[in-house]
Amino acid sequence: MDILRRRYKKLLSDVKTDTHRFLFYEIDWNQPLIGIRGQRGVGKTTLMFQRIKETDPTGETSFYASLDSLWIAENSLIEFAEKLVEQGVKHLYLDEVHRLPEWERQIKNLCDLYPELHIVFTSSSLLVVDHSIGDLSRRASMYDLPGLSFREFLMFEGVSPGERLTLADILYSHETIAASIASSVDVLAYFKKYMSRGYYPFYRSMGLEDYYGRLDQTVNTVINYDIPSVEVRIDYETLIKAKRLVGIIAGSQPYQPNMSTLAGLMGTNRNQLLKIFDLLDRAGVIRQVFSATISPKSLGKPQKILLDNSSLMCALGSPKVGAERECTFASFLSVNHRVGYAKAGDFIVDNRYLFEIGGKSKGFSQIKDIPDSFIVADDIEFGLGNKIPLWIFGFLY
Repeated sequence: MDILRRRYKKLLSDVKTDTHRFLFYEIDWNQPLIGIRGQRGVGKTTLMFQRIKETDPTGETSFYASLDSLWIAENSLIEFAEKLVEQGVKHLYLDEVHRLPEWERQIKNLCDLYPELHIVFTSSSLLVVDHSIGDLSRRASMYDLPGLSFREFLMFEGVSPGERLTLADILYSHETIAASIASSVDVLAYFKKYMSRGYYPFYRSMGLEDYYGRLDQTVNTVINYDIPSVEVRIDYETLIKAKRLVGIIAGSQPYQPNMSTLAGLMGTNRNQLLKIFDLLDRAGVIRQVFSATISPKSLGKPQKILLDNSSLMCALGSPKVGAERECTFASFLSVNHRVGYAKAGDFIVDNRYLFEIGGKSKGFSQIKDIPDSFIVADDIEFGLGNKIPLWIFGFLY
């Protein structure tokens, strides 16, 4: 246990508190049980350490442990917590809970035995948490942490971009807002960098090739370990098909799957394809876009499939510019809005607003005379009327 304490104190001393993710201010830290889900590398651990440093700078009444450590694997979590409570610890931060066998039962037991202990847990395996959280979801206040928005990326780059915007701000006041931001920031240069590498905060600590290599490794971890952990009957051949599918999507224009053609290409059937789509979507590798007229509880074939974010696209292949733009727009809007597929235009948001995504010369011919329709254009600093720059949607969170 001394090893864990030394590691905890070292990490606490190293954490920086000059820049916080948006979720830091949205979490109700007073809740007795808090869960934070998010892809590997989006900043969940940093979030916890920043909270410790803010409320308990010396770390004496708090404790952090990663549940993938050998010490935890060889000892009882209950006995571990008992010793901490005896030493005056009131706040326990548990990282990567999916590494712990029957983690949800063990966390529940901790809550029952030590109701005075505030617990925060994280998981990078979105599939495992989604699959096994069960009854614990009624006790835990759950939060999802996406990757960096463009606004947050600017903060990480040392630029002060201003406050978050609402969708209404962007749709109806973008001209004034964009002029104010772009007057002091080279938004197009920064946005180009963001599109290629800015989604994951660890971009700052490694070169581009190492960054892409880590993302490639992350996708392999999801397919090789996370998926089999929730789908025990899945076979190796199906996992290979999942990797092939990710490769096809990474190298395509915004991918609109023909199920019969794709099933033949991959040597599988429609139902298995839909299962693979669902697993990769829930794991944060791809994003399925369904018809806006379909109920979420009766989802069938996705109308469009994108990778989850543009950093993944760049890491896994040479992205087509149209797919990269749509991928980025969908990643911004999906955090707080429902993004659906529409026959006219590229996306319909919240079943109301229609968006066509393109470059700076994109015109209105495809969405002409449709109410609440907008062009979202890349490579422009400022918009006019219903033509809005893509980068400004990166200020939604």
